[in-house]
Amino acid sequence: MLTQPPLPISRTHLPGGMESLHPDIWRASQLAQDNHATLSSGYVALNEELPNGGWPLGQLIEILVAQAATTEIKLLLPALRNLGNRPVALLAPPHIPLACAYQTETSMNIPLLWIASAKHIDSLWAAEQILKNGSCGALLFWQTQIKTEALRRLHLIAQKSQTLFIVIRPLQTAQSPSPAVLRLALKPQASGIQVDILKRRGAVSDTPLFLYLNNHPYLTLRSTEYTQPDKINRFGKDVDFLSNLKNELSKEAVKDLHSSAGVK
Repeated sequence: MLTQPPLPISRTHLPGGMESLHPDIWRASQLAQDNHATLSSGYVALNEELPNGGWPLGQLIEILVAQAATTEIKLLLPALRNLGNRPVALLAPPHIPLACAYQTETSMNIPLLWIASAKHIDSLWAAEQILKNGSCGALLFWQTQIKTEALRRLHLIAQKSQTLFIVIRPLQTAQSPSPAVLRLALKPQASGIQVDILKRRGAVSDTPLFLYLNNHPYLTLRSTEYTQPDKINRFGKDVDFLSNLKNELSKEAVKDLHSSAGVK
């Protein structure tokens, strides 16, 4: 006897829709809402564009920048303030971290762990150990060339922790495949940061997000130059002294030119 196969269960018959079947299922028109822990980014507008309303913990996040150490720290500072006393690991940064400036920005005594390695394989090993230990609140890992297999391995290890794990890569790697659950591209602007969400768990983001920073270094620089133009310049030198020195050098150059031409 032939029997008709059972009809598929309609999502309207599920109490919570299709999303109730599994936490990793979401509709393409909405942001994913699962049980993964998050940390507020510190920006209301950015939280509204991130699944679960913040940075995912225990997940691989990629931040792509045109020039390292220009915008990523400024973007992450509000979140780093909410880590409590857990240290922040800075792995293979492009420049030597300035601890006093960091403490001034955060207004908190958060311990920093600076790790510099001569070999790429040593950096990967250090990243694994930090994620496995789980004592650091955040791991910021700067990488210019890293294979997808290495990223996938770190992502799997990070899932066993509650660490804010962020890999900073060049903007040119935007077209490269990545296992990251969240990918952002940052571009500095005159008064803040432009954020392009390249990948997230949920609907595609087509519109760039602008985050205004009232203490942006560009604005701070302009304020210093306009309010104290006759005292000090942005390099901390006395402007009057430099101006006088330039005039004296110009006078000497004119004298030498006249002397060589036979002019008295």
